[in-house]
Amino acid sequence: MPIIALPKHLDSGEKLVAVPHKIYEEFLAWQKKYKSARIFAPTAAEKKSLARARSNFRKGDYITLDNPGHGLGSAGR
Repeated sequence: MPIIALPKHLDSGEKLVAVPHKIYEEFLAWQKKYKSARIFAPTAAEKKSLARARSNFRKGDYITLDNPGHGLGSAGR
Protein backbone atom coordinates (compact mmCIF):
# COMPACT_ATOMS: atom_id res chain seq x y z
CA MET A 1 0.00 0.00 0.00
CA PRO A 2 1.46 3.41 -0.97
CA ILE A 3 2.15 5.96 1.73
CA ILE A 4 1.28 9.60 1.10
CA ALA A 5 2.76 12.44 3.13
CA LEU A 6 0.82 15.70 3.09
CA PRO A 7 2.56 19.00 3.78
CA LYS A 8 1.57 20.62 7.07
CA HIS A 9 1.44 24.11 5.55
CA LEU A 10 -1.32 23.16 3.08
CA ASP A 11 -4.02 25.83 3.17
CA SER A 12 -7.66 24.81 3.46
CA GLY A 13 -8.47 26.42 0.09
CA GLU A 14 -5.46 24.92 -1.68
CA LYS A 15 -6.02 21.88 -3.90
CA LEU A 16 -3.82 18.80 -3.80
CA VAL A 17 -3.42 16.54 -6.84
CA ALA A 18 -1.91 13.06 -6.77
CA VAL A 19 -0.45 11.70 -10.03
CA PRO A 20 1.73 8.70 -10.83
CA HIS A 21 5.48 9.35 -10.67
CA LYS A 22 6.00 8.71 -14.41
CA ILE A 23 3.42 11.34 -15.35
CA TYR A 24 5.00 13.79 -12.92
CA GLU A 25 8.43 13.21 -14.50
CA GLU A 26 6.94 13.80 -17.97
CA PHE A 27 5.39 17.03 -16.71
CA LEU A 28 8.73 18.21 -15.29
CA ALA A 29 10.48 17.47 -18.60
CA TRP A 30 7.77 19.36 -20.51
CA GLN A 31 7.97 22.28 -18.08
CA LYS A 32 11.76 22.46 -18.43
CA LYS A 33 11.49 22.42 -22.22
CA TYR A 34 8.75 25.06 -22.24
CA LYS A 35 10.60 27.39 -19.90
CA SER A 36 13.74 27.09 -21.99
CA ALA A 37 11.88 28.27 -25.11
CA ARG A 38 12.94 31.72 -26.17
CA ILE A 39 10.35 34.45 -25.93
CA PHE A 40 10.18 36.96 -28.78
CA ALA A 41 11.14 40.40 -27.51
CA PRO A 42 11.31 42.75 -30.50
CA THR A 43 13.71 45.67 -30.65
CA ALA A 44 12.46 49.21 -31.35
CA ALA A 45 13.37 48.86 -35.03
CA GLU A 46 11.51 45.53 -35.26
CA LYS A 47 8.43 47.06 -33.60
CA LYS A 48 8.48 49.92 -36.12
CA SER A 49 8.89 47.50 -39.02
CA LEU A 50 6.07 45.30 -37.74
CA ALA A 51 3.76 48.31 -37.35
CA ARG A 52 4.56 49.37 -40.94
CA ALA A 53 3.89 45.83 -42.22
CA ARG A 54 0.55 45.67 -40.41
CA SER A 55 -0.41 49.07 -41.80
CA ASN A 56 0.46 47.98 -45.34
CA PHE A 57 -1.53 44.78 -44.87
CA ARG A 58 -4.62 46.73 -43.73
CA LYS A 59 -4.32 48.93 -46.85
CA GLY A 60 -4.06 45.83 -49.05
CA ASP A 61 -0.50 46.71 -50.04
CA TYR A 62 0.97 43.20 -50.17
CA ILE A 63 1.66 40.35 -52.60
CA THR A 64 0.68 36.70 -52.34
CA LEU A 65 2.75 33.62 -53.05
CA ASP A 66 0.26 32.28 -55.60
CA ASN A 67 0.84 35.35 -57.83
CA PRO A 68 4.22 36.86 -56.90
CA GLY A 69 4.61 38.77 -60.17
CA HIS A 70 1.54 40.84 -59.44
CA GLY A 71 2.57 44.14 -57.90
CA LEU A 72 6.26 43.81 -58.64
CA GLY A 73 6.26 45.80 -61.86
CA SER A 74 6.07 42.80 -64.17
CA ALA A 75 3.07 44.05 -66.12
CA GLY A 76 2.24 41.99 -69.21
CA ARG A 77 5.09 39.53 -68.88
